[in-house]
Amino acid sequence: MMISQCTTGVSSRFSQSMFKAVLLTGLGMLTFLSPVLSQAQAPSPDPRVGLSPGLFDAGEAIWNLKMVSTTPSPRDFIGAFNTDLAFKENFVIQGNYNGFVVWDISNPAKPEIVVEFLCPASQSDVSVYGDLLFVSGEGLEGRLDCGTQGVATTVSEERLRGIRIFDISDIRNPKYVSNVQTCRGSHTHSVLVDPNDSDNVYVYVSGSAPVRPEDELPGCSSALPMDDPDSALFRIEVIKVPLANPELAAIVNSPRIFEDLTAPPTHGPAPEERAALERARAAGAFIARFGEEDRIVPNRMVTQYLNRIVEERGGTQPTAADSAALRSRIQDFVSEALAERGRGLNLGPNQCHDITLYPEIGLAGGACEGYGLLLDIRDPANPFRLDAVADSNFAYWHSATFNNDGTVVIFTDEWGGGTQAKCRDTDPMEWGANAVFTIEDGKMVFQSYFKLPAPQTSQENCVAHNGSLIPIPGRDVMVQGWYQGGINIVDYTDPANPVEIAYHDRGPITTERLQVGGSWSVYWYNGYLVNSEIARGLDIFELVPSQYISANEIAAANTVVLTYKNAQGQPRYEWPATTALAKAYLDQLERNRELDRSVLSSLRSGLDRVNGLSGRAKTRLINDLATTAERSAGASGNPAKVRQVSEIIKQL
Repeated sequence: MMISQCTTGVSSRFSQSMFKAVLLTGLGMLTFLSPVLSQAQAPSPDPRVGLSPGLFDAGEAIWNLKMVSTTPSPRDFIGAFNTDLAFKENFVIQGNYNGFVVWDISNPAKPEIVVEFLCPASQSDVSVYGDLLFVSGEGLEGRLDCGTQGVATTVSEERLRGIRIFDISDIRNPKYVSNVQTCRGSHTHSVLVDPNDSDNVYVYVSGSAPVRPEDELPGCSSALPMDDPDSALFRIEVIKVPLANPELAAIVNSPRIFEDLTAPPTHGPAPEERAALERARAAGAFIARFGEEDRIVPNRMVTQYLNRIVEERGGTQPTAADSAALRSRIQDFVSEALAERGRGLNLGPNQCHDITLYPEIGLAGGACEGYGLLLDIRDPANPFRLDAVADSNFAYWHSATFNNDGTVVIFTDEWGGGTQAKCRDTDPMEWGANAVFTIEDGKMVFQSYFKLPAPQTSQENCVAHNGSLIPIPGRDVMVQGWYQGGINIVDYTDPANPVEIAYHDRGPITTERLQVGGSWSVYWYNGYLVNSEIARGLDIFELVPSQYISANEIAAANTVVLTYKNAQGQPRYEWPATTALAKAYLDQLERNRELDRSVLSSLRSGLDRVNGLSGRAKTRLINDLATTAERSAGASGNPAKVRQVSEIIKQL
């Protein structure tokens, strides 16, 4: 699928609801033509531009959010990347390349560190379920014994690449109980709780590293599937974990969800990349063609190929003649390496980066290199692909987020891998962005793009990254991390017209060079937005009322209480019937100019009185309010929402 349009903010469409508003205005019922939300505008000039640099003293800009606390990482974890988050009761578990940290956020204004668990591995993504903690390990330095000395040899029985399992029944004293080794390790993973299986959980493993030697883990093959049907490429792993005996966890399937996919369309380099390439070429860098574009050959590859030339002539040290020979042969070497990896064969992705599981609707969103996949996960051990989309504007499909009713899915594009500056004012708005799709009859239908609208500097790694839904009833609202672009909140209730309605950003860590930092991920959890800051620690925010999110909407969202939450496991939000919920819907009807103001006033004043009454007086008032709402529905701009208000009032 080739997609070219870019939608990043205000809509000029004259929607059906706006047309109805005009008709109602003509009847004297409404006084505004268009919804306020469609006209949302951030402060101008944007205060995120030009923030002063610093690690713990950078300049900050904030809009429609409150910073509750910011707490630095413990000493042994500063300097190593903080990664993803998991939540259990009042605890936040934060992954880190050196292990994981457990924070007690009972008092969000003063989070307390209760565990500093040193156990190095990249990238230590974390998930929880019950008394179990799952931690990803992919890099070559991870050890089975959690040692910090690394692994020196190419093949080692001491290496851990896969999933670590901890017992956290006493969360202040985690116990390492088991591990499951995989051929490519675990870059990320997803925990699937099957609604029909209370004895087991399933872990979907996404591994992006090269296949480990068979001498280290028997059965690991890096051949292409056409040469070896048991290849570790072009598949994911499904681990079954018996909750009563987690030490028996094992791989039960390796589904090939990428069958028959071909190489996706790609875009070329951005203007600044093209300029840098030409400067490097003029300076004598080694340049070769990788697929459809020229790139600077990485130093490690240059060293490898140069040593190969030296070895061919029987030498011990490279000479100027060897370097000249490499310059004439560099393309042959690169083409050979790409062919060995199956490049040039028009093959699709051989891995996923993230798989977001939504078991209540039986679907998963797989962000898989060059494709976004829609998966059926009703049989947890045997997921299969329903649909796949590709886009020449996307470089690396990274993560997925569904809306609450499962009719919309958002994919992120981690163009540049998260360590590069991809939010500069010269970068296309369609690249390194979100793509919004509606789900229609099991197929994904493109609606729009959204990218952080505030340009960032060349010293700030910035691209779309991890986030989550905020449970504002009646709306689709997402909070998201953008690395050093900070965090922002986007309303995509109209999937064709996402609108930014809040943000927080810091200046670059330094202006002397690009130093990696910023928001790895941010998630709503029981009334707070918790942010994993790569270089700084843990941030906690909360929503504040604004013209785009009302106090009643915040109060209704905060009636949703979770006992746990995982980055790649999406819960279905359900709201208890409260006066805050009814008022939240009334606020939305007013904001969108969809209900007569006199009716709004009558319903609000009645709801204010409900909680102070009891017995027959309360019943009588509730019935009167429900009847008023029901009778007003037909003349409103949104009859379905007005009837929802009526039903909520009845449940009071």
